Amino acid sequence: MISGSIYALLAGCLGATASLSAKLTLGADYLKEMCEAGLSSTSDAKHDNDETTVCLWLDIPLRLLCVVLMFLCNAVMWTFFSKALRYSSSSARATATTTGGNFISSAILGRLIFGETQSVLWWVGISLTLCGLLVLHGSTPQNLPQDDAKTE
Repeated sequence: MISGSIYALLAGCLGATASLSAKLTLGADYLKEMCEAGLSSTSDAKHDNDETTVCLWLDIPLRLLCVVLMFLCNAVMWTFFSKALRYSSSSARATATTTGGNFISSAILGRLIFGETQSVLWWVGISLTLCGLLVLHGSTPQNLPQDDAKTE
């Protein structure tokens, strides 16, 4: 059986992937630039006009693919988050783990896909978030005593 923390981390990663898909769908010309970069690395310089035409033709299907990917990632993310809530000892633990996983995944995907860098203040903030997550995971859940009178 997978623990609630693993489900929460997977939910965070899928949330970041859904955000990436939305950024590719609605963003400036990320898909067109990626298409042109991919085609230019495999062909000669004399085919620049053909590459632009192909990338303009592929722009709409690629955006639609990203929309589908965004909805799929969101659906699976909510499924994993629900399972994380079910298998975690507290909803705060599942929520904090999902948030931490989302932040880290967003940073990694932003760096890999868009070449983004985060400021020192961002890293301080994520470090504090992860320290809070460690405190949540290190604490033991308190079980409230059952009142026998309520069951009768």
